[in-house]
Parts: sequence; structure tokens; C-alpha cells
Amino acid sequence: MRILVTRPAEDGADIARRLGDLGHDALLAPLLQVRFSDGEALALDDVQALLATSANGVRALSRRTERRDLPLFAVGPQTAAAAAKAGFLRVRNADGDAVALAEAVSQWADPGAGSLLHAAGADGGGWLAGALTAKGFTVRRENLYRVDTATTLPDEAIRALHQGQVQAALFFSPRSAQVFAACARRAELSLAQVIAVCISANTARGLDGLSFADLRIAAAPNQAALLACL
Repeated sequence: MRILVTRPAEDGADIARRLGDLGHDALLAPLLQVRFSDGEALALDDVQALLATSANGVRALSRRTERRDLPLFAVGPQTAAAAAKAGFLRVRNADGDAVALAEAVSQWADPGAGSLLHAAGADGGGWLAGALTAKGFTVRRENLYRVDTATTLPDEAIRALHQGQVQAALFFSPRSAQVFAACARRAELSLAQVIAVCISANTARGLDGLSFADLRIAAAPNQAALLACL
């Protein structure tokens, strides 16, 4: 199958390689662009562990500290893999979403042992910090990057969709799904032959109003489960 990949460029290139290994052809159409925030090295003396809810959070942390000894609690496999690649030595994987991470952290950390630093995006919500604060933790949120959104799909993707050359599209976040939906309406695309594959039900809701050949939701909120839907 020819599969549209809507992830930011770096993550998109990785999923394209994985799709190639499975015999598919990836068409990259990044709808989100990550902008990392420059600044001084992060003060981590009072921090017992780092929280990362995306691979971009890990990349942002890597730019703002040289320390790799602190435990890093990752939301899922891709984030954990990015942390290992960046050299973090003590990585734990919640293998889920923010809810799973909050539950795991309550088992992995002690509220009295120091604060938790969440490497966050400026556009993200504060649910994780609120959930952990309710469990007695002190959470320090650091907005280390922002994500800009595209206003149109790449020309190649628009042509391929108009010509019926795309059989599936992958959606990894509610925001990317919402951006795609806006771009698809703007370009007056027909998606009747495209299978939409979403990492979560919340992501699928971002596509409301679009008509696909099928809409599939991963059994778990991770890349492996998403690819298993193909």
C-alpha cells in the first residue's frame, strides 16, 4: 500500500523506514513542525526524575542538559527509544498514554524524594501535572518546544490523493488529525478510497466530518499497535 504519513519530519522518516520493511510505500506529508526553545541549561538539582510524553520532549531535554543519569519516565515505546538513543541511562516505559504514565509514575517514584520535571510542549495541556499533583508529587513543567501547524498538504500528497494513489493514512495525535481535516477540506479531497488509521479514539475524533473507506483505531496507543491495523 501507499500510505500517507502525517508525522513531523524526523519521526516521519523513521516510520517510513518501518513501513518499507513491511512492504509499503510511505508518502511523507508532515503537518506539524517542531521548534525547540533555546535557553540556559536546566536546573535539575532538586529533580528526582524526568517525564517525557513525546520523542520531541526527549530531544528538547537533550538540548538543554548534558545529564543522562536521572531516571526518565517515558509515555510509550517511541519516546523510550528516543531517550535510549539520546543516551539516557535509566529509562522506564509506561507503554501507553498520559493516563498510563501517571499511574506508572506513582509506582516508580516517591512524592517525598524530589520534584518531577515534565519536558513539555508549549501547546500541550496540563493534565499530567494535575494528575500527579493530586497524588502528592511536585511537578515542574518546562515548555521546551512548540509545534507549528501546516496550512496545506504538500503538493505531491494532494496530487496522489486526488488521483486515488493513496490507500491509507496514519494519524498519531488529535492535533495532526485536526490539521489534516482542515487541509483536506481546503483542497476538496475525496478520501473514499483511503483507510484512516488512528493511534487513539481521541485522535479519530479529529477527523470527524471526513468520509473514509474505513477508520481503524489502534488497540493500544503506540506505534506497534497502529501498524498492526494495516
